[in-house]
Amino acid sequence: MASDRIFGLVMALVALAYIAGATQIQTSFLPDPVGPKAFPFGVGILGALCALFMVFKPDAEPEWPTLSTFGAIAAAAFVLVLYAYALKPLGFLIPTAITAAILSYQISPRPKYAALAGLGLSSGLFIVFKFALGLGLVAFPKMIFG
Repeated sequence: MASDRIFGLVMALVALAYIAGATQIQTSFLPDPVGPKAFPFGVGILGALCALFMVFKPDAEPEWPTLSTFGAIAAAAFVLVLYAYALKPLGFLIPTAITAAILSYQISPRPKYAALAGLGLSSGLFIVFKFALGLGLVAFPKMIFG
């Protein structure tokens, strides 16, 4: 209960800061019946209402994960950060296959299936992103295949 209330208070402050930031939006010279501030104000008000709901009607105290679970989450976050940095120099397929295999291994520690999942996801996502969505992805590093 206390964690929900603390989080709700923090989120209410963030929502109020968001609303304050929305007041700084300049209006354009074109006439618009709603104006550019309406959407940010709506999001801020909705966020503040949700945060206040968490403060006044919190859930029961949650069952927190074990330390090993937090370690697995931290490892996954670290792998995803490395993935983001590896995409440009190594292309799409190699980092995506390695990252998907590592994350798949975390879910179910079977190396053969994790490797197959990594290869399948990287090639399948490349086909979808490159050919179906038309994104300008580079498959491999330039130094390998020019």
